[in-house]
Amino acid sequence: MDSFKLIECPRDAMQGLHDFIPTADKIRYLNALLRVGFDTLDFGSFVSPKAIPQLRDTAEVLAGLDLTETRTKLLAIVANVRGAEQAVLFPQIQFLGFPLSVSETFQLRNTNKTIEQAFSEVEAIQDLCQQHGKQLVVYLSMGFGNPYGDPYNPDVVGQFTERLVQRGISIIAPSDTVGSSTPEGIETLFWYLLKTFPDVEFGAHLHSRPEQVAEKVRAALRAGIRRIDGALHGFGGCPMAADDLTGNLPTEQIVLQLKQAGIPLAINRDRLAKALELSAEVLGSRTHGL
Repeated sequence: MDSFKLIECPRDAMQGLHDFIPTADKIRYLNALLRVGFDTLDFGSFVSPKAIPQLRDTAEVLAGLDLTETRTKLLAIVANVRGAEQAVLFPQIQFLGFPLSVSETFQLRNTNKTIEQAFSEVEAIQDLCQQHGKQLVVYLSMGFGNPYGDPYNPDVVGQFTERLVQRGISIIAPSDTVGSSTPEGIETLFWYLLKTFPDVEFGAHLHSRPEQVAEKVRAALRAGIRRIDGALHGFGGCPMAADDLTGNLPTEQIVLQLKQAGIPLAINRDRLAKALELSAEVLGSRTHGL
């Protein structure tokens, strides 16, 4: 069995917070996460500071990260070519992530572009990644349905995937943007994708209410997924969900499900516990009033 890839997403947890987290606190938190043993850290975003003011200090945060004793790779989210042009200049970053929506309505709301315009951005960003030795990860937003009535089924996701594969993109993560996925839907979609595109590394970026977390993780594992995104305590998620209890999959619960499934994971449990405490300190009071 290939090694399992657990992706930690503090950027997703931080981006929607109103109160600005001091740069020093972000660096302290991210450095703790780098010591846990995650495969990849989704640490920041090169986007307009007007769009996401919380992440306006991504370059400064990156400069403060201690990468000397970690195997964890860094991923930065970009929303357009301009952001990608910034991100590829940093040798510390291995992955760029781009949100491409399966829903036309959400693509317009999220990036002010049509799906076709977003595909053009993907092509240009992929070219930049190849020129600078980076790898592009495409997140298929609204990958498990949408609240707008836009067309959705596994075949639609497959059509998007085919276009991405033709452009040389090999890491694709269907994303449950508003927490609408069900265990059955998760299993159905990933069984179809993994069978149809065996050379693609598919990831699961799921949002969930607390009581549904375990069954969603188990569904992804049953389908054969070996890459899952999480965030400590389940902090973060999409404000479009219109449900305060819908957040990211809690990383600590993903770890528990993997252990119960007998899937080995190179995580330092003591450092994970310390990072959980730090997450509550740095993000908790701003997130859930802890």
